[in-house]
Amino acid sequence: MTMGIDNILNKIQQIEHGFQHIIDGAGEVVSTHPKEQCFELALTLFEHEAYQARMLATTILGRLATEDNNALCLLKKRISTDENWRVQEMLAKAFDEVCKHRGYEASLPLIEEWLNDNKPNVIRAVTEGLRIWTSRPFFKENPLVAIALIAKHKGHESEYLRKSVGNALRDISKKHSDLIRQEVEQWDLSNPRIMFTYKLATKLLK
Repeated sequence: MTMGIDNILNKIQQIEHGFQHIIDGAGEVVSTHPKEQCFELALTLFEHEAYQARMLATTILGRLATEDNNALCLLKKRISTDENWRVQEMLAKAFDEVCKHRGYEASLPLIEEWLNDNKPNVIRAVTEGLRIWTSRPFFKENPLVAIALIAKHKGHESEYLRKSVGNALRDISKKHSDLIRQEVEQWDLSNPRIMFTYKLATKLLK
């Protein structure tokens, strides 16, 4: 690894909380190295035992994935398997970065593809990454589309994912309480998994 990368690694490994130092580090790597090299670096960093290095790898791939489908594929297949929750937070941010760059409406097929995946972390990258959904272009004008996409996983077996689903719907209820009310009225609350999501989604509803 180059000297510059070692310096960045040393810096970020000393910080345990927050994400900004990782985002800044990734920006530094991407702006000072050719794309092919960034991709190779990300692969190497992802094998690192320090979660900060894997967070950095994820963020670099997120930058590359705006135009490189290999990087996007790696995020979906490999990064989603990392067991550290902080790495999964960066995966969510990386996914949003891609959608923002490509345009949220243009990214609908990609959003649906990830939401239809069988790995909870892949799905959560979408539900979590696009929060607050109705602050994002396209979904701001189409809150019902956002609600339908998120609510699909209200009864998922993964509690980690359901928490994200419930919280994402709760975010939307701040501006669109009636739409969230209409959505949850159709839910089967005898299902304990759905009830779990319902409690989070309706927290702000009077």
